[in-house]
Amino acid sequence: MLKYLSLLILLFFPTAVRSDIYHSISSSVKLEVHAAGTNADRIGNSMSISGSGVNTTDGTTTGSVGGLGTATNGVNAYTPITASQLTAGDAFSFSSSYTAGDTVATSVTVGQVSPFGDLTSTSPGVAGDLAGTIDTKNDLTIVAGGAGTSVTGQFVVGLTLD
Repeated sequence: MLKYLSLLILLFFPTAVRSDIYHSISSSVKLEVHAAGTNADRIGNSMSISGSGVNTTDGTTTGSVGGLGTATNGVNAYTPITASQLTAGDAFSFSSSYTAGDTVATSVTVGQVSPFGDLTSTSPGVAGDLAGTIDTKNDLTIVAGGAGTSVTGQFVVGLTLD
């Protein structure tokens, strides 16, 4: 009986252990010199008028509230309004505003931007001393460059046991 018990123990409990080991090492360096760029947003035409207890005129027509006319190179013609109190001694209010849009250039050469009201320009990066190296021992050496540059060094070690 003891012989059979020993045989059962050997069958149900394996004596060999298997495992897979994966190991990886990687290094990288990324150098960037940023390009010059311009972001332009065109400001549009807008007009607003409101009031009560007033007479309005555009200088020709009584009761006119003005408006935006035909556009020339992106800018609408504007008719200004004059207001006067409707009845002396009564309460009144009047508000008028006008924003002229940006003129759209009729010809712009490559590298130029229209003279819009909202411009953001960045100058090009300067490489300067920008550098990055990896030696045979995976040692990273990175050196910052001038304005408008970036350098990124990375060392990654992976170990997987299955």
